Formats: sequence, structure tokens, C-alpha cells
Amino acid sequence: MDRPPAARVTLLDGFALDLPGRPRRSAGADLPPAVQRLVAHLCLSSRPARGALAGDLWPEVPEEHAHGSLRSALWRLNKVAPGLVRASASTLRLAADVRVDVRDLDDWARRAITPSGGAGDVAAPDGALLGDLLPGWYDDWVLLERERLRQLRLQALEAVAVRLAAAGRHGEALEAAHAAVRAEPLRESAHRVVVGIHLAQGNVAEAVRAYEVFRTVLADELGVLPSALMTRLVSHVPRVRRALERQRAGRPHGCDPVPHRSAGSAPRGVGAGRG
Repeated sequence: MDRPPAARVTLLDGFALDLPGRPRRSAGADLPPAVQRLVAHLCLSSRPARGALAGDLWPEVPEEHAHGSLRSALWRLNKVAPGLVRASASTLRLAADVRVDVRDLDDWARRAITPSGGAGDVAAPDGALLGDLLPGWYDDWVLLERERLRQLRLQALEAVAVRLAAAGRHGEALEAAHAAVRAEPLRESAHRVVVGIHLAQGNVAEAVRAYEVFRTVLADELGVLPSALMTRLVSHVPRVRRALERQRAGRPHGCDPVPHRSAGSAPRGVGAGRG
């Protein structure tokens, strides 16, 4: 017998609630902001105590008022989505079968980062997992989790790119590495992975172009040069070597100009020195 569809909560790129048999937009629209925040908090925590949950959601009001607001939010939620939350005298949690996109992201990222895994069981994530957590929400508990997820996703994208490249799946590897670059254009480790993939394919010109794009962005934004770890990836290329020699001699540094393209391109030895 087929298992009935489970409820699904979306937090990446905004809050949404899918309930079996209900239009997605309707289910989310029926939840007031305070109830959305309650659901979101439960998605991002395991089994919070009622007192801690009320304090997080209503930090500016007296404790008794916060507990009253929590009871009201639970009542409203149960009217729209009965069974979504399991309550005990002291704790609350989501029902076990509720799907949450953030948890899917966590699962994917931890599989990607696991050193023992091979390339066969992992790939670049679905685009739906690349959005920011609850944009426009500024609660402290959201801001902390947003940054944690951002860092976890960047590390996982780089790890996936390295593993895919090692398996010869260079196109998929570049997709993952460029996703990391788009998410954080000043992140050198992501650019190193891009450069490395190009070099692994024998595309030296692409690797140098990627290096130069990153060097220009870094100089414009922060006024610094790429690290020695990054530069060593392409220092065997005569054009780059001449530029480094001019730099060491005190003359203006920089390689011959190249047309700029979208940020991304790579290192020798994919994954060499990721930071």
C-alpha cells in the first residue's frame, strides 16, 4: 500500500508549507507570521523546551506573555495543519514524517563532506537547496543558522567538486565549484577548486583566466593578492611566471590582460589546499 504524502516545510528562499491535499500557497498563507516563526524554529531545532522556545520567539515580552503567545500560536497551527507538531508537557517537536528542505541540505552536505564516500553517491545539489535561509528574517536564531548553513554548503560544494573531478566527471565538478564561487565570490578555496578542474582537463588557458579573474576581484574588493597556495597552481605557466618576476622586481604586477568572464576557474591538482 502506498504511503500517504507527508507535509513538507520549505525555509530556503522563503517560508512555505506543503500539506497533503492542500495548495502550497494556501497552506502557507493561512499561517500568521508568529505561527510561521514557530514552525521554522521547530524545523531548525530538535526538541526545544517550551520555555526556551517561547523566549526565542517572543524575547521582548514578559515570560508569562511569551508562554501565552506560544499557546495561541500552537492553537492556530493546529487549526490549519493538525498533527504537524507533537507536543508534550515540556517540549515540542515536528511530527517524524515532516520533510524539511534544510534537513535535506544538511543530509546532502554531510554525505558530500564524508571522506570515505565516493563520487557515485553524491552530486551537485538541486537548485532548490542553494537558496538563503529565510531571507528577510532577522531573529538571532535565524541569523546564526543562516551563517552555519552557508558555511556548510560552501564546504560541501567544494568537496563534491573535488570528488567529481577525481572521478573524471569534470562538467558536474565545475557546476558545483561555480556554485560555491557564486555564493561567495571572494572565497579563494572555491576559486582554487575551479582552477584545479580546468588544469585536470588540460585547459591551461581557462585555468589562467580563472586565476586572473579572481586576482582582479580580490584586488578591487580587498586590495590584496591571492595567496601563494593559489598562485603556485598556475606559476608553471610562462606568462604567469613572468608577471611574478616583474612583481618581485618591484615593477607593476599582473599578467597580460584577458577578457573577463564569470568568476570561476581553477588549480593544478583539484582540491589542492582548500581553506
